[in-house]
Amino acid sequence: MIRDRYPAVEITALLTEEAIGRIDPILAVLDPLLDDEVLVQQVTADFAQRASRSRTHGRPSTPVRVILRMLLLRRLYDWSYEETERRVWDSVSLRQFCGIGTGAVPDDTTLIRWAGCLRSETVEQLHARVVQLACERQVTRGRKLRVDGTVVETTIHHPTDSSLLVDGVRMLSGLIRRAATQLEEIPARLLRQRTRGARRLGRQIGEALRQGEGVRQGRYRRLLRITRTTLGQARAVAALLPSGDPVRRRLETLLPLTEQVVEQTRRRVLEREAVPAGEKLVSLVEPHTAILQRGKSRTPTEYGHRIILGESEGGIITTYQVLPGTEAEAPQLLPAVQQHRQHTGRRPRLVATDGGFHAPGQTEAVEQQGVKRVVIPVQGRTRPARERTQWFRRGRRFRVGIEGRISVGKRRGWLGRCRDHGLAGFQRWIGWGILANNLVAIARAQVETTQRQAA
Repeated sequence: MIRDRYPAVEITALLTEEAIGRIDPILAVLDPLLDDEVLVQQVTADFAQRASRSRTHGRPSTPVRVILRMLLLRRLYDWSYEETERRVWDSVSLRQFCGIGTGAVPDDTTLIRWAGCLRSETVEQLHARVVQLACERQVTRGRKLRVDGTVVETTIHHPTDSSLLVDGVRMLSGLIRRAATQLEEIPARLLRQRTRGARRLGRQIGEALRQGEGVRQGRYRRLLRITRTTLGQARAVAALLPSGDPVRRRLETLLPLTEQVVEQTRRRVLEREAVPAGEKLVSLVEPHTAILQRGKSRTPTEYGHRIILGESEGGIITTYQVLPGTEAEAPQLLPAVQQHRQHTGRRPRLVATDGGFHAPGQTEAVEQQGVKRVVIPVQGRTRPARERTQWFRRGRRFRVGIEGRISVGKRRGWLGRCRDHGLAGFQRWIGWGILANNLVAIARAQVETTQRQAA
């Protein structure tokens, strides 16, 4: 018999044990892990800071366990906030995993608001607790540590002096328009918009590369005049706004950044001065972004932050550090060893790195931490005799594994380009990515153990 459609049923009829049991095996193992009371209390403590009596007064919030699980799903599968909301709405098993059942799924703006309440320090505490859980479940014993660095980029366009000047004019003009809607009386000269002229000059500067340096510098001077005029307008408008106004606070943040762009453009373009990388600003939206040159042929210059990762056996990342600027890797090795010992409760017997962590006295300093085997290759053609020993060669082969871990992290999005804003958002992004890696490693180890026992 041919049927046109299935008879209509209530959604509750879909919540059968068979339907719920089709959840991803990884999520099935993560379910009891995320019920850990220490994890929940650490997140609750940050959420309670929104107001003095958030714990006991006001409208009931979205449950902490629901928010924690949805934020984890977002990073686990590299979804956006909107996609996380949509997929949880559509999936019976994800609803059950998040503890929502037939209730309403929190929308993406709710997730963004709650995610912003979490401090980066709290995410580091969550990471430390997950490492403890990995040790308790014998996923890792913390006897070996391999350390390496990588770069995670921020989401910015390729920075040029002209594009940064245009961004400054555009953003300041937008804030002036917002301020005009709040002020009853404002001089007309302060409302003139110069965004179109700045954008046109920005395009012409790009075309002037074929027309000679004189033409290019002339257009830069015109763009600098437009930017300085807009800066004067923005200062005058900010003075008219009341203290504490959100638009005024945003103007007070953006004005010195735009002034810095004007100054570095004057030095670099007009005076032909080489400005050090540490003094350059490459984004008005993400001013914390550092300029990093690692000598790679495909990406000689990267814009973001260098991350130092320490991985123990079992695929557990026991330590991570976000470097704010262009700091060298070598001084970060001792803090990584100390953090590994703090999180796992034992000192590693083997520490392996690449040659980038070599420094005079580095091996002796690590050995003073109680490490028996330190594998840090010496850069250059002359190799000491210890590098030809069998244990040193084994240590170098062990170290290579962290490069695969970093590659997987980037392909899965855990260490991909940061989509959160600000330095605190960047640190949370990295922390959630490390949490996702460690929780998946724990879940896979337990699934493999269960399968071996059942065989």
